[in-house]
Amino acid sequence: MPKEYRTTGINLKGMPLGENDRLLTILTKEHGLIRAVAAGARKHRSAMAGRSGLFVVNDLQISVGRNMDRIKNAEVLQSFVGLGKTLAKLTAAQYLSELALMQALSDQPQEDLFLVLVEHLNRIQAADNQNVLAYLNHGTYHLLAIAGFAPQVHSCCITQSPVIAQRENQKWKAGFSIVGGGVVDLEYNGDLSGDRPNESNSEVMNNAIHNRISHYLTAPELLAMQELAQSDLADHILETNTTDWLAVERLLRAYAQYHFDRPIQSSALIDNCF
Repeated sequence: MPKEYRTTGINLKGMPLGENDRLLTILTKEHGLIRAVAAGARKHRSAMAGRSGLFVVNDLQISVGRNMDRIKNAEVLQSFVGLGKTLAKLTAAQYLSELALMQALSDQPQEDLFLVLVEHLNRIQAADNQNVLAYLNHGTYHLLAIAGFAPQVHSCCITQSPVIAQRENQKWKAGFSIVGGGVVDLEYNGDLSGDRPNESNSEVMNNAIHNRISHYLTAPELLAMQELAQSDLADHILETNTTDWLAVERLLRAYAQYHFDRPIQSSALIDNCF
């Protein structure tokens, strides 16, 4: 193993170490998740103080140690200072970084995860305050996609039939199954009976639905979820009501917590922020 290596990384966590140092958890393109000591980062006027801040992207020169790696040199490439201007943006950024930490691996490249996280932090930083929640949901969906289990939102996870939201019908709803992995069509009339001829199609469908559904979605909520799969959010989707975006966030939160098998601590502030 080389005694030193160079990498590009974003600081996602930091904690005091000794009297003057800081221990950083860094998501890097080339080496995945690493932990490294920023020596003297807590000293007054230390050059490392700003470079060891949360959400700072650095070009790093890392010295390999017996117990801990150490940052030999760091040059700032990007600093997300705008994320700290409002509690909503900071909370959304912490939420996405926590999701990234849940899936990040060590000792192997994580370029896709790094790039997706940085992209969505940029979007949250630049967003108008009323759109922060929409961009949080957008980033959450794309991080779930990187992990390999983005929810199925355009077709029913049971029947594979297309699910089309009926906005004009205020009573219309779709189901959602966390275990099944996506949206459930409540109006499917096809044949699911298979080798169970003694039950009617509707009975089989009802059993399949009610055994799997964990949430129900209104038409605006489903339309918002379906847009999350796109690379950009359209203006008309950004205008979705905050209450609908909150419902989508709670659903994605439950879905992510189920698949990662751990709570998202940063989500505790979501209801207060929005």
